[in-house]
Amino acid sequence: MQVIKNIFPLLNQPKQVVITMHQKPDGDAMGSTLALFHFLNKLGHSCTVISPTNWASFLNWMPGCDKVLDYESQGNKSDIIIADADWIFCLDFNILSRAKRMEEKLKSAKAHRILIDHHREPQTEVFEYGNSDIEKSSTAEMVYDFIVDSGNIEKIDTSIGACLYAGVMTDTGSFRFPSTKASVHKMVAELMTRGLEHSPVHEALFDNFLENRFRFIGHALLNKLEVFYEYNTALITITQADLLKFNIKTGDTEGLVNYALSIQGIKLAVVIIDRGEERKSSFRSKDGFDVNTFARRYFNGGGHFNAAGGFNKESLEEVLLKFKEAIKENKSQLSTYQF
Repeated sequence: MQVIKNIFPLLNQPKQVVITMHQKPDGDAMGSTLALFHFLNKLGHSCTVISPTNWASFLNWMPGCDKVLDYESQGNKSDIIIADADWIFCLDFNILSRAKRMEEKLKSAKAHRILIDHHREPQTEVFEYGNSDIEKSSTAEMVYDFIVDSGNIEKIDTSIGACLYAGVMTDTGSFRFPSTKASVHKMVAELMTRGLEHSPVHEALFDNFLENRFRFIGHALLNKLEVFYEYNTALITITQADLLKFNIKTGDTEGLVNYALSIQGIKLAVVIIDRGEERKSSFRSKDGFDVNTFARRYFNGGGHFNAAGGFNKESLEEVLLKFKEAIKENKSQLSTYQF
């Protein structure tokens, strides 16, 4: 994989460009892809953003979101665009399987694949160019760096700024995670000098939910939360019946795992959701426990040191048994905190 700066001289040559992200995109995935979409369009490229799946409705406010294609419902149209692309930018994921049903089309495309991502252990052999940096707070910050390093900071307008801010603010936990380095605050300051209004972004992302989501969260914390004090671990288990009862849609479970991590003394917080075709897991940690390794070892997943995800095809009961065995095997790391 060549360094990404090698494509800078090519940016003034119009291309057919596809920009994509991981399935069920979050604020960083959608924000970074749309920021890059607006930027490359300004340079004269013809760009299409394709999401492998649908996304949370609270992301629909982002400038350009109405132009994003959903591969699950617009697969035929997307396949034609992918086949004709010169460049395919892959943002906020570094293994093609995370593009779900798009994986094979991405593999077989004639286009140059370009990686911009901050997760661990990238599949570097499938990308011609790329930037993989686990020290970065977010893919949005990396897209900002891409724009600045290419000598095009003047192209950043309020649409690009809002998308970048949404991405970096989402992935830093509203700037509270350790990944929030000085570079993040300098970036935000620069975006504000270019017209960013940050309050409406916060409101769109965090003050924009239906009543049923809050009733679901109350149900989950009251009835579905288990605390394993001997392992400094908290688990929330969500069944298909829970999802149906509260009419839960894509994005409604986002952030649920952070409630469990907020319990005093907890080092590992986990949410396991039965989504029918698979069991989806979210992991968060503090006090030095590596959930990236934990997710990769037991749950076919990965991510960051303190935030990761995974999935299993086994039944919910089997996954829960696997989880309980896993925390026992990691007791020496999890049980160091004293309540």
